[in-house]
Amino acid sequence: MCGNTEDRREYDEVVFLSADGETLTQNIATELSLKNNLMFLCGHYKGVDHRVRQRWQHGKFQSAIMSYGRGAARCRIDGCHRAIDPGVMNDGESALTDSFQDGLLGSPQYTRPAEFRSLKVPDVLLSGDHAEIDRWRMEQRVQHTEEMKKRKESKTKTISLEYKKYG
Repeated sequence: MCGNTEDRREYDEVVFLSADGETLTQNIATELSLKNNLMFLCGHYKGVDHRVRQRWQHGKFQSAIMSYGRGAARCRIDGCHRAIDPGVMNDGESALTDSFQDGLLGSPQYTRPAEFRSLKVPDVLLSGDHAEIDRWRMEQRVQHTEEMKKRKESKTKTISLEYKKYG
């Protein structure tokens, strides 16, 4: 099962990666980043042995549906790492405006040139008016998030109807 792992180190948090868990959010990643010692338990194919879950009942459960839990664990570690070490990104402040930091998706990103294959960067982004750019970005974030929620709701309803049909 896990041998005597618990005897060798004290863990501030044991995180089980399981389909029945809480979805990882930026707030959770930030919370976990404040811990000194974390243990991520990820099962193979069907999950973690239930006896392990019983042993560390204080563990946090996070949703992950994968054949191998290692990839899901890496995602969580990356989310924590970004909160711990601002050097992970070129600009430590940029993490504050990442998708999901405040419950919203990010706004569209544009680079140079201002026109690429007849597709143009929105004029507001070229205007130099930072207050107007910030307002535009926030509008885009809200719109993008609402569109994503509608798509998810539509898929959920379809899956629910299919389940009722065959279940």
